[in-house]
Amino acid sequence: MSERAEKWAPRGAALVLAAALVVVIVTTTPWHLIDLPKPDPALDFTAAEIARQEQFRRELLPWSTTSWVLSLLVPLVIGFSPLGRRLYDAIKLRRWYLAVPVLVAEIGLLTSVITLPTDIMAERVTRKYGLSTEAWDLWFRDRLVSWVLTSVALIAVAVGLIALAKKWRTWWWVPAAIAAAVLVLGVSFAYPVLVEPRFNDFTSMAPGPQRDEFMQLAREDGVPVKDVLVADASKRTTTLNAYVSGFGSTRRLVVYDTLLKTAPPGQVRLVVAHELGHAAENDVLHGTLIGALGAAFAVVLLKLLLGARLADPRRTALLLALIVAGTFLASPVQNLVSRKIEARADYHSLRLTNDPTTFVAMQHQLAVTNLSGLTPSRWRYWLFATHPTTPERIAMGRAWAEAHGQTIPPLVHR
Repeated sequence: MSERAEKWAPRGAALVLAAALVVVIVTTTPWHLIDLPKPDPALDFTAAEIARQEQFRRELLPWSTTSWVLSLLVPLVIGFSPLGRRLYDAIKLRRWYLAVPVLVAEIGLLTSVITLPTDIMAERVTRKYGLSTEAWDLWFRDRLVSWVLTSVALIAVAVGLIALAKKWRTWWWVPAAIAAAVLVLGVSFAYPVLVEPRFNDFTSMAPGPQRDEFMQLAREDGVPVKDVLVADASKRTTTLNAYVSGFGSTRRLVVYDTLLKTAPPGQVRLVVAHELGHAAENDVLHGTLIGALGAAFAVVLLKLLLGARLADPRRTALLLALIVAGTFLASPVQNLVSRKIEARADYHSLRLTNDPTTFVAMQHQLAVTNLSGLTPSRWRYWLFATHPTTPERIAMGRAWAEAHGQTIPPLVHR
């Protein structure tokens, strides 16, 4: 194939994949559901509740933010400096496919060790406020499991990319982009059965009126749910949550045991209705499609940035740094899409239950129990917020109620 084709093919592929990403995001994201009034935490949270949340954030954020910054800086500094190549050379293994896994695991371990002190301090804060119930040995075990799983994933990516670049010096990015997309699909499908059980035990909800109600709610919603699983989250946290993961035969609806033990049945029903909204709209599948396109696009960008140099395993640290940088740059868009999807699931739960009063009470209860941020700073909102704030969600409940001839007074009586 001509040199001109070799030069322009990846640029064209990058444009096509970028356009496909934009089209999928634009067409699958619910950009507007209902006109909302301006969120006002003071309407529904007492001064004491607001003060407790703000004090918790003041104590937690310095540690969690420092940990996050360090987790970015360590791989970036190593990867974008000669240190990465020196670390590779120091491994002293003749076979590159043995040295690369060692280097990837080393960088991950070094990052975990450097962030350990700030992570411990953040954990101490969550314990002080009663959010964490996790024994320290289990906390360290979770960190070890996370390091192993992350290392395995990154090793597979690094070894696969380098192997392809060695075999096809110019056109390695074509099979690599396809493999990356397939890998995202496979991980999303298998995550509920391969990864989630590494952290929690899941049991079928015991037969009874509440389980029957959830299954009936799913049937009314037209969502095929074979079972409702209960996660033993209480061994780690007092926070309340539920989620849907997987798709097809691995789709599962999971509720925390803390939610079942603490929240009133009507509020639990609304949480389940929210999760059914994700299943009804195939949000996991749409998110996986976006992830697959994004992974393929990232591979083509690697081709444009590194070209055949990716075949050099001494650049493994640089590859990891580029992955970290790309993930960071993509997070605001990912979070924007996530917030819109979560808002649609809230709207779905309101339509399914026709109970905006309990919806507002439920959002208040979740925020008070989980100490959720009510008014995060703008940069935190864009970088970290995967859900609308609680005042935004309550505002949706009020707007929906008003559109259906109902009125929800402020929870704080003035």
